[in-house]
Amino acid sequence: MTRPAARGDEVFHARLAQYRDLVLPALLRGLEGREPQRYLYGLIAQHLRRAGKGLRPALCLATTQAFGGDVRRAVPSAAALEMLHNAFLVHDDIEDGSESRRNHPTLYIEHGLPLAVNVGDAMQALSLRMLKDNLELLGPALTWAVVGEFEHMLLESIEGQALELGWIHDNSCEISEDDYLTLVLKKTCWYSFIHPCRIGALIAEGPGAATDPSAFDRFGYLLGAAFQIQDDVLNLIGDEKAYGKEIGGDLWEGKRTLILAHLFGRADGGDRVRLQAFLGKPRAARLPDEVGWVYHLLGRHGSIDYARAAARALGDAAARQMEVAFAAAPAGDAKEFLRWIVRYAVTRDV
Repeated sequence: MTRPAARGDEVFHARLAQYRDLVLPALLRGLEGREPQRYLYGLIAQHLRRAGKGLRPALCLATTQAFGGDVRRAVPSAAALEMLHNAFLVHDDIEDGSESRRNHPTLYIEHGLPLAVNVGDAMQALSLRMLKDNLELLGPALTWAVVGEFEHMLLESIEGQALELGWIHDNSCEISEDDYLTLVLKKTCWYSFIHPCRIGALIAEGPGAATDPSAFDRFGYLLGAAFQIQDDVLNLIGDEKAYGKEIGGDLWEGKRTLILAHLFGRADGGDRVRLQAFLGKPRAARLPDEVGWVYHLLGRHGSIDYARAAARALGDAAARQMEVAFAAAPAGDAKEFLRWIVRYAVTRDV
């Protein structure tokens, strides 16, 4: 890596941390004074302090800044995005049977299934409370427009999760690459990339905005797909400490990824029958030797390399589309940060 690239990477991560620091107080506000602490609010605070990357609020805040808006006006919406994201994580870990998150046991492993379900429910309710805080800052018309973005985002995300869980439930092994990309659009792209940009631009420009929110849809789809495929790759071959979750978890959980879709299209005969039988088992019945065999099969058919190349191609397309989506935004630090998010989505190792 060249010195300018290394310097840019440092600036990107420093700015990402600054955005995260802007949002964290809004996430934690009001948690300390409410009861029950031991069984609810303290668990929420503990989960939120195990900092993730904070990409969703950062995208929202940076988009607001890129279009000349006051970043403080976007903080409640950015915090609501991050609170909702963490609610999804708590519930996803339960539904997937995941054992670790951010280098810690998942909430349901650490504190039990009933408390974890309730914590996830509470975080969804708290995200709605944050949206109410927009009334004083943004006024009723813009607040309602932001609520409309959240309503669409929630339904798309839940529909995407239903697809993923349903494919596992039915042991579907005919999932195509197009099927996978539909899943990613619903489950990842809308709530992680498209809507944070749309909301940030709405807040920057207000009612009657010159920028059409749909201008961010293609950019967010390409970026989200690149990000998710890279995440799928890291899940199989990343460093566990850096990644923060168990390596190979997608295979243990039977998740349908682009990597598996590629393998479904190439495995035949006994390999296909054995693969389908493996994926048809509950997680607890899968054996390490079987997971090792799937890794061998993936290597033989080049499925991980195929996914890595697809992530790079989608990332390149997202970089081009970013210039279209943000064409009206003047040059500046926020716009440069957004360019670095595109680079980070595909080159990151965590």
